[in-house]
Amino acid sequence: SCKVFYAKDPLKIVRAQGQYMFDEKGEKYLDCINNVAHVGHSHPYVIKAATKQMELLNTNSRFLHDNIVQYAQRLTATLPEKLSVCYFVNSGSEANDLALRLARQYHGHQDVITLE
Repeated sequence: SCKVFYAKDPLKIVRAQGQYMFDEKGEKYLDCINNVAHVGHSHPYVIKAATKQMELLNTNSRFLHDNIVQYAQRLTATLPEKLSVCYFVNSGSEANDLALRLARQYHGHQDVITLE
């Protein structure tokens, strides 16, 4: 029941570097959809930081850890005072679900408009 984006000629992506993804034939594609706009694929700094963290602890944010609190404090220090609460979630789906729950609680309405 899950459809591939390119059903007629599906891409088989085997690696990525920077802003590009490469298929099994070595063809290069500009990646505009995989949340890489910040630093790209395979960024050495991100790989180093992720490896360092995974060597220490690899879990999601449901457990308490000082780094989560420290990150929230550093992040909110850069924002206006009204934006002083952080919600850490595991995925875009969880973020969307939380945003809907907060909006419904705040406004008291259940209706949602979304674009496809």
